[in-house]
Amino acid sequence: MLRIALIYGAIAGSITIGVMCLGFVFDDHDLGTGGAVFGYTVMLVALTMIFLGIKRHRDRELGGVIKFAPAFGLGVAIALVAGVFYATGWELYLAATGYEFAESYANGVIANKEAAGVTGAELEKARAAMEQFVENYKNPFYRFPMTLFVEIFPVGLAVALVSAAILRNPKAFPAR
Repeated sequence: MLRIALIYGAIAGSITIGVMCLGFVFDDHDLGTGGAVFGYTVMLVALTMIFLGIKRHRDRELGGVIKFAPAFGLGVAIALVAGVFYATGWELYLAATGYEFAESYANGVIANKEAAGVTGAELEKARAAMEQFVENYKNPFYRFPMTLFVEIFPVGLAVALVSAAILRNPKAFPAR
């Protein structure tokens, strides 16, 4: 089971960070909803590896039958491995780009607020929040868990939950 979690998690995490970094290289940190939709769509598609990993384990090692709890546990393990690969890849991307992301992101958020007509105390509050974000983001002990547990892992949990619910039924996607 550990082998499956490592293999399928590594594939999912590598696909996610690879596509995301390419997106950043060619799109220059899209801060609109399009960037978020793209990012979470990539994660969702890559995390289908959770479904495939649980199915493989069910069909090849367990004779086509798996209960919900072990299926969900394997899905969570795959999601965790994917998250570690994703967060590690993100750290490598940040190092390769001179850790410019936080400043660029903060400046983009402020520019979007100004373009939306935000002024006065509300704009100053946003600037203070972005300054705090940039300062926090310099710390890898803040950045790595945030990247892992706030960005990709919740998506992985949802995929693991749905996958376990579907694959606990031996008639769903039976082995050939």
